[in-house]
Amino acid sequence: MQREEQWKQRDGWTWREFVALLILEFGFVIFVVKHGVQSLYEKWFVSSLYAGTLTGLTIAIVLLTGLYVIVLRPRRQSWKEVGLRSFPAKDGWRIVSWFLILTALSIAAVVITGYFGNTVENSKTEALKEQVTWFTVLLGILSAGFVSPVYEEIFYRGFMYRWLRTRTGIVWGIVISSLIFTAAHYPTLNAMPVNFISGVIFAWAYERTGSVIPGMIVHGMFNTVAVLLTAFG
Repeated sequence: MQREEQWKQRDGWTWREFVALLILEFGFVIFVVKHGVQSLYEKWFVSSLYAGTLTGLTIAIVLLTGLYVIVLRPRRQSWKEVGLRSFPAKDGWRIVSWFLILTALSIAAVVITGYFGNTVENSKTEALKEQVTWFTVLLGILSAGFVSPVYEEIFYRGFMYRWLRTRTGIVWGIVISSLIFTAAHYPTLNAMPVNFISGVIFAWAYERTGSVIPGMIVHGMFNTVAVLLTAFG
């Protein structure tokens, strides 16, 4: 009952915060960071792998800073308001089940879309394959298995999903937040079916536990396996 009351309670946020963060993501991040700043990083490092890793870290800093400045600080709210809180130990078993479900559905999506010419290769996987060493693999795990899950779960589930859920309900909250999460992965178009499935699973994990940490764990496990398969598969 307490968890349900928590979700039913309005957060006090408005359309301004929601739209401002959408602009930050689809305006500044995609057009400035992914196209402008990343090109600068590539010139500095002469390596798409290192440039992509630093780009991911930059995006994490930009989105979390934006979330804090636009949403949390003006209302003197803590990070707990965006799901950064503990979860019941009894929910721990669900993490394994969500990971297995995500893996199975992702494999099915890859197989099905493969019949239409989709592949699993993209600039990120190619960059890792070109420089397979223990250092680059650890770098990939740190970036994809830790940095991305932390900021993406806080931003897309902690804020986006909660904002939508309290206004549109569970179903539309999951669908719309997952579409936003998927679109944010542009230009890796071939990964978007898996991105959408992931968004659904992670939003459901937040819905069930009231915390973004289980989603972070599943997200991190899934991305880590993907990095290892890309490097050594």
